[in-house]
Amino acid sequence: MRSPRVLLFALLASIAVMPVGLLETSVASSPLPTVERAPVGGCRVLPADNWWHADISALPVHARSDQWLSHMDTDRDLHPDFGPSYGDGPNYGIPVTVVRGDHPRVSVRFDYAAESDKVRYPFGRDTRIEGGRNSGGDMHAIVVDKARCKLYETWNTRIRSGKWRAGSGAVWSLRSNRLRPDRWTSADAAGLAILPGLLRWREVRDNTIDHAIRFTTSETSSHHLWPARHDAGSHSSLAYPPMGARFRLDAGFSTAGYSTRARRVIAAMQTYGLVLADNGSAWYFQGEQNGNWPSGLIEELKTIPASAFVAVDTSSLMVDQDSGAVG
Repeated sequence: MRSPRVLLFALLASIAVMPVGLLETSVASSPLPTVERAPVGGCRVLPADNWWHADISALPVHARSDQWLSHMDTDRDLHPDFGPSYGDGPNYGIPVTVVRGDHPRVSVRFDYAAESDKVRYPFGRDTRIEGGRNSGGDMHAIVVDKARCKLYETWNTRIRSGKWRAGSGAVWSLRSNRLRPDRWTSADAAGLAILPGLLRWREVRDNTIDHAIRFTTSETSSHHLWPARHDAGSHSSLAYPPMGARFRLDAGFSTAGYSTRARRVIAAMQTYGLVLADNGSAWYFQGEQNGNWPSGLIEELKTIPASAFVAVDTSSLMVDQDSGAVG
């Protein structure tokens, strides 16, 4: 799934946008407060000018929006890929482990070593793995070193005979906009960090969501858009959505009947949108594993229709193709 593909960013970025009269440029009906996102381990998750934090509410609809959406099962509702498990294993979601700077570090053997950061990772008995250590799923591990504000992420993480192994791994400075080398995977198919796109309970509770949200779809193209660095799709056609594509919820989507917390998530989807970051079930969006997620909120979020989204053209935000900073 994670073999590199040829980058066609230049072709995609050069696609002309739709005529002004057809553009969706209205802002979210419930603007979010101008506050910093709730930190992880005292660290802000990427600089304020990073692409994940960019307000896309006034950006034009992408010229290929209709084509992409025609291959994305838009006849369904969104599905929060986190929340209560009702006793069937650990609560759903991707767990985040925070460690001190003096945490022991271990070597990790990677299946895709050529595209992985081969450093020692702060893993140990306290490292939480998505789905549990014997789940057989994506088994992501996300660890934040709070002393250095460094992020360590691995995919297909497991322990064999006391040794750590993973499909791939990436290390990020949470204080930097630097991207991975182009055509390199990360712990995600898009070659992006996972943590910045996770919806977290604390930010929903405190109304401090200020970033796009990671999601998956079943069929993607073998292309990627900045700032994504990698792809894992099987379709060469540009009519299929590429990794890094960003989708915005209609500003006119009615929030009548939704709770305050659900409206906060809806506002984030209107303001920052969803980011296509991996292949998987269509319109599943990811959040942290946290036992505090209210079951009622999760059920509300399952009623947001995929048909209310459009793809937006984010090419105007790019300052440098090797940086996640926006202009």
